[in-house]
Amino acid sequence: MTRWAVGLALTCLLLIACGGGGSTPPVAGVDTNTPPTGCTGNCADTPIQLTVADVETTIAQAVAEAQARGTAATIAIVDRVGNVLGVFRMNGAATSVVIRSPGAAIDGGLEGINIIPDTLAAIAKAITAAYLSTEGNAFSTRTASQIVQQHFNPHDSNQPGGPLFGVQFSQLPCSDLLARFSGGAPGPGPHRSPLGLSADPGGLPLYKGGTPVGAIGVISDGEYSFDANIRDVDIDDDELIALAGASGRAAPGDRRANRITVDGRLLRFSDGSSIDLFASPGSAPAFNTIDNIAGSLLAVPGYSNAPISAGLAFGQSASGIRADTLDFPGLDAFVLVDSLNAERFRPTAGTDGVMALTAVEVRAILAEALALANRSRAQIRQPSGSQARVSISVVDSNGVILGIVRTRDAPIFGVDVALQKARTASFFSSTAAAAALNGVPDATYLDGGLVVLRKESLSQYVTAVRSFLGLPNALSDGAIAFSDRAGGNLSRPFYPDGISSNPHGPFSKPAGEWSPFSTGLQLDLVYNAIIQHVGFVLAAAPDVPQNCTGIDGFDNAFAPVGVISQLANGTQIVPGSVPIYRGSTLIGAIGVSGDGIDQDDMIGFLAVHNAGQQQGSFGNADPAIRADTLTPQGVRLRYINCPIAPFLDSEAQDVCSGR
Repeated sequence: MTRWAVGLALTCLLLIACGGGGSTPPVAGVDTNTPPTGCTGNCADTPIQLTVADVETTIAQAVAEAQARGTAATIAIVDRVGNVLGVFRMNGAATSVVIRSPGAAIDGGLEGINIIPDTLAAIAKAITAAYLSTEGNAFSTRTASQIVQQHFNPHDSNQPGGPLFGVQFSQLPCSDLLARFSGGAPGPGPHRSPLGLSADPGGLPLYKGGTPVGAIGVISDGEYSFDANIRDVDIDDDELIALAGASGRAAPGDRRANRITVDGRLLRFSDGSSIDLFASPGSAPAFNTIDNIAGSLLAVPGYSNAPISAGLAFGQSASGIRADTLDFPGLDAFVLVDSLNAERFRPTAGTDGVMALTAVEVRAILAEALALANRSRAQIRQPSGSQARVSISVVDSNGVILGIVRTRDAPIFGVDVALQKARTASFFSSTAAAAALNGVPDATYLDGGLVVLRKESLSQYVTAVRSFLGLPNALSDGAIAFSDRAGGNLSRPFYPDGISSNPHGPFSKPAGEWSPFSTGLQLDLVYNAIIQHVGFVLAAAPDVPQNCTGIDGFDNAFAPVGVISQLANGTQIVPGSVPIYRGSTLIGAIGVSGDGIDQDDMIGFLAVHNAGQQQGSFGNADPAIRADTLTPQGVRLRYINCPIAPFLDSEAQDVCSGR
């Protein structure tokens, strides 16, 4: 038992109320500190997956802990690429949850929506833990909570926003990239998440043989929320039920988030440990003795049939992600494939006219990005000194995907995020952004259930950014090259980032109205799509189309109006993208997502520079038009931020300077 666990146990005894006031003694010895795995991405080369028996045991262990705690839970299990393998609702569990931030009530966004099916909350938690975790890092939804809030760490005022601020609005159910459940057996991923990425504790990754094979998500408290204060230690039923379920398939101790630092701050994995459990997972009844007795398996529209399924082995063609065989020899590249094992996004030429990127140029950009990632030091991965693992996407100025590739063991969430990043940089650097934003329908905010609270016009953000930047033609003249780091600066509830007394950025809600569930432009663009998908699961609407924008509110039957094809999977405000130019003409963008946002910036920026030098006819934006030439409110915008000494094979410093 660790000193921390002993101290927590003593504190619990002194406070009496710790652990929910129950009198049952805690159970020790449940995967609290498994030994180092030695896995650095290659363990998945040997096919390994969750079996039906694994899923049944995980659910049974979780149910036993919920019963011991005197609560009823809904439990979801997914594989590594997001196939839902089983959803179990215990008798008496709430069938819907409310989205709510801790503390003071916030008016707007998704706050207060109380019609969210419990199944969607549990699935979103499980997918989040699966998608954030790799052989080099095990992240939970508690980790996600820590890194998406307005300050990092949460509750530390006058600190910048979390390193993945805004990433919660990825993996959306309306994404044109992510796979949808076909109604049969698990299929190629990555799959969509019903609520994007979750920051609500209760989602934990599952491992076998040192490699992640999926995750468990639990909801029992009726609230879909986040941890706003990490200075204390929570006894959270959702998290402890998930911890019990994960026993025997828990994340290796040396890979958990609490062994990883970002900006000198230790990340959080779980506030609970085995000493907090009220039941012994190893003594849980067999699944067949609780099915249709303690609760039952559920079919979830758009996600699963009721029977339990086995997961798919990651890295094999059936999973939808496998090793490249055609375009990137010697670079240890991985690609997305369909159910017939055909590559989905091989390098192809752009669609935007005579200046468009050629397939050869796209391949060169992707190859350079892979080579850079393989040389770069990862920020959020163990062991120390590991290579960065990333997903890379290139799009043209119309938002059309020209190529997607990954390095070994990159986190799954990066596939959709890299595409969001590339599309966002291209869109906001174009001449079409203002007109497109002015042409989409209002976000129709709901008050609890299906009552309209108010409508938010997207054109307000065009007006706000023009005033904020002092540029009356911003987003319509193409005069400024915007990276996602620059757009992220403008999307914070404080500008400059983290200074609590300062005004909000023009793409953000103001402080007091902002929360991870009420952010501003990023959410408002996709708000109606999220609500439509919830309506679909409730059998009250057709499923959302494969485009996240241009959907009217539920009061107008979600009619498509002014669809923005360039932003089909939404926008992103996490750094890691730059637009691409041929001379002064915008021809697309690159997005990178993986093991650290500064690494993402550098890999994308240098890949475009290096490939452009090879090909001789394209490159990064002219420094004279980059967003870091602007100084709104007297503070310079950022364009990219590269690590000082980023490479494993070189002592080179300031590698982006002068590019």
